[in-house]
Amino acid sequence: MRLGALFSGGKDSLLSLHRARSDGHEVAVLISIVSSNPESYMFHVPNIVLTEMQAKAMELPIIIQKTEGVKEEELEDLKTALKAAMDQYQIEGIVSGAIYSNYQRSRIDKLAGELGLQSLSPLWKARPRDMLTEMIGEGFEVIISAVAAGGLGPEWLGRKFDLETIDELCELHNTCYVCTGGEGGEFETLVLDAPFFKKKLVVKKSEKKWDGQAGTFEVLKTDLVPK
Repeated sequence: MRLGALFSGGKDSLLSLHRARSDGHEVAVLISIVSSNPESYMFHVPNIVLTEMQAKAMELPIIIQKTEGVKEEELEDLKTALKAAMDQYQIEGIVSGAIYSNYQRSRIDKLAGELGLQSLSPLWKARPRDMLTEMIGEGFEVIISAVAAGGLGPEWLGRKFDLETIDELCELHNTCYVCTGGEGGEFETLVLDAPFFKKKLVVKKSEKKWDGQAGTFEVLKTDLVPK
């Protein structure tokens, strides 16, 4: 099936894209929603501006749709982007990175149904440890771009995902109820490289911002380099 991929630049959207491709689907276009509301209910915000560079790394076209991020109203902006993908790239379905969020998945499924699109969620109900271990084994390079949960301090910002990181997140899940997959907003991620990237992103300049309880790793300058 010819798909559009809902794309945030984080681990969930890229792993779901990878699984869709592995299942034989063609990803024709990336669709990124850029929200001006850092508390968006639907859309990833940290470093969202880098999706355009990631699209170049994958050599895929991208549709970027801005939204003010008002709850429920932001879905109309997603609908606009999906219509553009249908018109410009003749997509038959969409793939998203929903894991456990019924709020997110139900709204994506509803929009897809209204537009006559199939909705795929390859990560749905995946065990977070298995999913993260798969990601590392497949050669993804991922860093943590934001944290907002007990047990996750500023030292986590910019940290690279590896097996030790997964073990620590699982331990935090047992003690602080941090979701190991991060889908509750406990942490956000940025993918610098993946198996299907033609080039990879290298962070040249960054800034950590910490307010005492939560923080972001803001990428200020990146380069695309050969792999």
